[in-house]
Amino acid sequence: MGKAAAPKNDEAQRGTVTKEKRAEAVAADARSSPNALDLENYVPAFLTWIANKLSSSASLIYRRRFGVGIVEWRIMALLAVEPWITAGRICEVIGLDKAGVSRSLRFLTDKGYAETRYRDNNNRRQFVALTGSGIALHDRIALVARAREEQLLTGFSEEERAIAVRLLARMHENLPHVGDELTKPPG
Repeated sequence: MGKAAAPKNDEAQRGTVTKEKRAEAVAADARSSPNALDLENYVPAFLTWIANKLSSSASLIYRRRFGVGIVEWRIMALLAVEPWITAGRICEVIGLDKAGVSRSLRFLTDKGYAETRYRDNNNRRQFVALTGSGIALHDRIALVARAREEQLLTGFSEEERAIAVRLLARMHENLPHVGDELTKPPG
């Protein structure tokens, strides 16, 4: 049998603090910065939150249903559009590090979803593409990815969707200009 909860006055007598009192103490301790970002209007925060939540849920779904994670899926999605590219090109387009791309490519080739070839007698530079089974898996996952996109954009008109894509594309174009020189604090 479980122990009955002690009355609140017993908590006070024992010197313990209730949840409400802890919340009040935290609220009274104003350690926020006068230079804090307005996170409700800070675009990088929204983009990060959306991307993180989409990626983690997609990874869970794709792993359970198809046996691949989000990094493998991103690579497959790119290879379906742009076959026979190098790992360096994958890193450049997707924005992933070489080690992660290399691990994922090894996984995809081991599973028979991708294959590599050398071109132009250059044995140091491998080009990669999806195999027939890789394309088939891609097409199955793409159906789920499109359904998830529809859920994400529920309530958006066609015009709003087009505007959102154009704005995101403009932000993507601006990324090379978001560098260290711009982010150094004055003085």
